[in-house]
Amino acid sequence: MSQTAEYALRAVLYLARGPKRKAIPADAIARALGAPANYLAKTLNVMARAGIVAGLRGPTGGFVLLRDPAELTIAEVIGTFDEPVAEPMCLLGGRPCDPTQPCEAHRHWTGVLAAMRAPLTATTVADLLSNVVELKEAV
Repeated sequence: MSQTAEYALRAVLYLARGPKRKAIPADAIARALGAPANYLAKTLNVMARAGIVAGLRGPTGGFVLLRDPAELTIAEVIGTFDEPVAEPMCLLGGRPCDPTQPCEAHRHWTGVLAAMRAPLTATTVADLLSNVVELKEAV
């Protein structure tokens, strides 16, 4: 997972734990996460374009989570920044993996990749926070 995807996931988790529908400024989120403010603001704006969060302007502005944490998967958040490789390189041939002309490792390796992605697709933001107490007040 890239650093950007990690910051995105951490920001989504932070927003999901905060007061519902209360906008939290990007710099406050960045401080809470120990992330660079400008970098996180850009990351949040990308997620806003993807429909995961909304950016609200004005003196009480900031970011709010648009998606229900119980329906938002980790794969969706990470996938906004780290798209899976459409045609991974063949482990044995230095060419794109081709299911129509598979190498000896292809079938097994495809299964390994799918198994690695499955937990991200099956796990929601709410799942990750199932044992976490909501924040009382976001800074």
